[in-house]
Amino acid sequence: MTAESSRRRWLGLVFISVAVALIIVDSTIVNVAIPSIVDDLGISSTEVQWVQETYTLVFASLLLVFGTLADRLGRRAILLVGVAIFAAASVLAALAPSGELLILSRLVQGIGGAMILPASLSIINATFRGRERAIAFAVWGSTIGGMAAVGPLLGGWLTTYFSWRWAFGINVPLGVIILIGVLVFVSESREANDGRRIDIVGALISVVLFASLVFGLIEGRTFGWWLSDAPPSWWTWEISPIPIAFGIALLALIAFVAWGLRRERLGRSTMLAFGLLRIPSFRNGNIAALIVSLGEFGIILSLPLWLQSVLGYDALQTGFVILALAIGSFVASGAVGGLGSKLSPVLIVRIGIVAEIVGLLLVALGISPDASWWNVVPGLFVYGFGVGMATAQLTSVVLMDVPLDQSGQGSGTQSTSRQIGSALGIAILGTILFTSLGTGLQARLEERSEIPASAVTQIVDAVVDSSGTAIPAIEKQSPDAAADARAAFSDATRYSAFAAAGFLALGFLASLRLHSKRDEEQTDSAGEDASAAVKP
Repeated sequence: MTAESSRRRWLGLVFISVAVALIIVDSTIVNVAIPSIVDDLGISSTEVQWVQETYTLVFASLLLVFGTLADRLGRRAILLVGVAIFAAASVLAALAPSGELLILSRLVQGIGGAMILPASLSIINATFRGRERAIAFAVWGSTIGGMAAVGPLLGGWLTTYFSWRWAFGINVPLGVIILIGVLVFVSESREANDGRRIDIVGALISVVLFASLVFGLIEGRTFGWWLSDAPPSWWTWEISPIPIAFGIALLALIAFVAWGLRRERLGRSTMLAFGLLRIPSFRNGNIAALIVSLGEFGIILSLPLWLQSVLGYDALQTGFVILALAIGSFVASGAVGGLGSKLSPVLIVRIGIVAEIVGLLLVALGISPDASWWNVVPGLFVYGFGVGMATAQLTSVVLMDVPLDQSGQGSGTQSTSRQIGSALGIAILGTILFTSLGTGLQARLEERSEIPASAVTQIVDAVVDSSGTAIPAIEKQSPDAAADARAAFSDATRYSAFAAAGFLALGFLASLRLHSKRDEEQTDSAGEDASAAVKP
C-alpha cells in the first residue's frame, strides 16, 4: 500500500467519523434546545418525548435494513444518501411551525441517521485490519467525543442568542462538508453479489416490532397502562391501546425470529444474521450494548429540563454544564489509545461501565432544588469518561470476530442493539421522570390546605405538560406551589438518574459474559508459553 493511499484512507476516516458525529451533535443540540422549543411551539411533555423518540424509533427500526443495503449496494453510496437526507430534514426541522411538523422532520432525520451509522461502521470494518482497525475505532470514538463537546455549547449559544431553529440549521453546512470529504477520500466497497434478494418482509416486521414497543412505553402514562384513562380520539374501546401495542410487539418479535430462521434454512438473506449470534463475542456484546444503552442516554432527556426549569439556567449555561459530560468522553477516548496495549478491550468496557454508574450516582446525589452547577459537573465528567471508555471499545469487541462479508449486517445489528436500548431508555426514564413528577407534585400540593383541589390538578397538569417550563409563571401566582414544583422535579430527575444507574449495573453484569476469539487465542497462547517455560 502506497503512502498516498494510506493517507487517503485516514483522511476518509475523519470525514466518516464526522458524519456519525453529525448525529451526536444533533442529539445534544436538541436536548439543550428543548425548553425553548416548548416555549415557542407550546408542545406537551409527551410531544417532548416524541421529538426525541420519533428520531430514535425510526433510527432503530431501519438500521438493519440499511446495514444490509450498504453491503449490497455500496457502503459509501448509502452513507452519502444518508447525509443528504439528514441535512434536508434539518432544514424542515428548522422551519417547522408546529410540534407535529417538527416531529415529522425528526422522523425523516431518523431515516438519514439510520443510513449513516451502519454504513460508517461497515466502511471502517472493511477498510482497516489488525492494529489499524483498533486505532480507527479509537479515532472514530474520539471524533464523536470531540463533536459531542461542541454540540451543547453550539446549541446553547444558537438557542440563547439566535433561535432554536438555528440549532437544526447548523447541520446543513456540516452535511455539505461531509459529502465533499467522503466523495474525495472514501472508496466505494460492497460485498460480492450472491444473487439473494433483500428480506423485505423481515424489514417490515422489524419496523412494526420497534414502533409498537416504543409507542407503548411512551404513551402508557398518557393513555393508561391497562384501561383507557385518557383515550385518544381515534380509540373507542374501554381497554387502553397500550396493551394492544405491547401484544403487537410480542407477536412481531416471534414472527421476526420465525421468519428469519426459515429464510436462513432455505439459504436466503435475512435482516438479522442469525448465524452471527453463534459468535459469543457478537451475541454477548449486543446484549451488553442494549442494556448499557438503556442507562446511557435516558438521563440526557431529564437533566437539561431540570437545569433550565428548576435552576433557571438558560440554554447556553445548560450547554456549559452538559459540556462536562462531553469533555469526560473526549478525555477517555484519548486515554483508550494508550490503555489498548495494556488492557483488553473487554476490561476497558467494564471499567467504563463502572465509571458511568459512579458518575450517575454522583449526579443523582447532587440534584436538589437549591443545587448549583458544581454539584453535578463532577458526576457528569466521571459519567462522560465512562461513556468514552466503553462506547468505542464495545463496538470493536462486538465486530471483532464478524466475517468481513457480513460486516454491514454485523454493524447494523450492533447499532440496532444500541438504538433499541437508547429508545427504550428514553421511553422508560422519561416515563419515570414525568410520572414521578406528577405524583410527587400532587402529593406535595395536597398537603397545602390553602390550595383548592381543582387548582392542584391544574398546577400538576401545567408543570407536567410543559416539562417544567411553566414553573416561573406559577411562581408569580403562588411561590409555595412553585417551590413544591421545583422540589418534585428535582426528586423526579434524581429517580431517573438512579434508574439509569440501575440499568448500567445490569449492563455490567451482562459484560461479564463478554469475550472474543481474540481474547481466547491470547489466553491459549499465554498458557502455552507458560507451559513451555516450566518444561525441563
